[in-house]
Amino acid sequence: MRRSIIALACIFVWAGCEPPETMDDLPEDPTVTPEVPAPEFVDEGPPEPLMFDPGDIEWQPGPASLEEGAEYAVLEGDPGAEAVFTMRIRMPDGFRINPHTHPAVERVTIVSGTFHLGHGEEFDRDNATALEAGSYFSIPSGHPHYAEMEGETVIQLSSIGPWEIQYVNPEHDPRN
Repeated sequence: MRRSIIALACIFVWAGCEPPETMDDLPEDPTVTPEVPAPEFVDEGPPEPLMFDPGDIEWQPGPASLEEGAEYAVLEGDPGAEAVFTMRIRMPDGFRINPHTHPAVERVTIVSGTFHLGHGEEFDRDNATALEAGSYFSIPSGHPHYAEMEGETVIQLSSIGPWEIQYVNPEHDPRN
């Protein structure tokens, strides 16, 4: 509320008008919403600009939560920390990620290949959507989904860590 009053006073001064004495002097504004507390987490970004040429990206096997054959490269942040991160995951043709969820929103851009994305707790390739290079999707936290790759596929994933995969069927978890 206090910030609203200060903001309004600044607008009046900038516009060359006298600000109202109290909030009661202002007309009712149905577009004003109650003040929402600021989130505890704030994305402050990297300490300096980051840039990657495709040939400079350092791929490594994993992550351990995916079947063997996947590779990943962290571009920004730390997927294990409570902070914003961006990573790429490269998967071979036919690679499959069984139904799973994540505790945070997952934002994904398909960089190359075709990513067949399905929704639900049962893997059903016939009901998956083929997303080609340049496609984007965002999955809310706790939403079960699965995927299968067509051709070598690279995705770029951004989220807030710690990044986790929770498989619907624990038997599908390669860490078990």
